[in-house]
Amino acid sequence: MKRVLITGATGMIGGLVLKESLSSPDVKEVISLVRRPSGISKKNLKEVIIPDFKNYAQFEDLFKAIDTVYFCIGVYTGQVSKEKFKEITVDYITSFVDTLKKHSPKATFCFLSGAGADRTERSRMAFAKYKGMAENYLLKELEHVQIFRPGYIYPVHKRKEPNITYEISRALYPLIRLMGKNTSIKSTELASAIFQSGDASGKRTLENRDIVNFINP
Repeated sequence: MKRVLITGATGMIGGLVLKESLSSPDVKEVISLVRRPSGISKKNLKEVIIPDFKNYAQFEDLFKAIDTVYFCIGVYTGQVSKEKFKEITVDYITSFVDTLKKHSPKATFCFLSGAGADRTERSRMAFAKYKGMAENYLLKELEHVQIFRPGYIYPVHKRKEPNITYEISRALYPLIRLMGKNTSIKSTELASAIFQSGDASGKRTLENRDIVNFINP
């Protein structure tokens, strides 16, 4: 049975991955690192509040004997400054990976990235550049990595959209779906693919089409 470590469980996709993990008979324990309490209480859930996602000095024991990591921390473009966006997208993951590598270097690391991530790190778009940086660090430091690059993620469970662009996208989703498998995916489908995939898909980087095909073969 697996011991799972998850970040971003209070977010849309992280929350769904957490739900899948808690209900799976193959998962013995779920350790969820959060900034604020989720309000979820389960026998196999250990929720730990992390005051600084760049410093795990007091929490290194949590990284021992981990089988699978689901790293779902993220922030929407425009919600924070460029400097803060880089901190959340790049610095958070490098600190996490450095700690994980010391204690569970063979763990499978599932990373929620995004379509357009630029591994040349030359893009003028903060999202593409910094997601590319994060992916490069993962691929350099860890052996078992799966990167998920979804396009537009349709929230199956209604929520308050982060900005007007997402409000428009939600309204236009029936049309976006018609554009094919490269453009969009439902939140529940993405979460299921991240949870189920592990190394099973045979690819280290899954674009939106790959994710859709994996969950709906």
